Amino acid sequence: MVDPVAAHRLAYRLLFTALAALILFVRILPLGAVPARVPGPDLILCGAIAWVLRRPDYAPAALIAAVFLVEDVLSMRPPGLWPLLVLLGTEFLRSREATLRDLPFALEWLVAGALVVALTVIQRLALAIFMVPQVPVGMAALQTVSTVLAYPAVVLLTRFVFGLRKAAPGEFDAFGRRI
Repeated sequence: MVDPVAAHRLAYRLLFTALAALILFVRILPLGAVPARVPGPDLILCGAIAWVLRRPDYAPAALIAAVFLVEDVLSMRPPGLWPLLVLLGTEFLRSREATLRDLPFALEWLVAGALVVALTVIQRLALAIFMVPQVPVGMAALQTVSTVLAYPAVVLLTRFVFGLRKAAPGEFDAFGRRI
């Protein structure tokens, strides 16, 4: 017999993976002949942050690392740096999930935005140290701003379409531990 809590958790993990695969698929499609003037937001990063802040057990570290590693390979970026940074950032949020759970959304958005900015700056500095070719600073800044601005839409989508909500105080996980 399948434990309903474990099945629910597995369903959300599969949903996160499927959404990331869909976003990657759409991103690599040759839809436009002219490059965009404003780069689109990193919706997978927004989704990972939103899922870790809401239900950290639905987005384990290995899943986040695997999704972002596949994204690096498909995007033809230097593999490993961005997944490592995202993993460190989401684990930072995961370790503070109990204190961040009670924040109003505006402060959660500020924390998520600060994390996105920090990850972008650290990535650019690391790539600059090793003299890896990068996109211009203006394009990276525009993508960071668009990612931060897209975060509320991603949170609304995860909350009202997928039903992913924050854990209530005093709620227990499958092992009887407080969430």
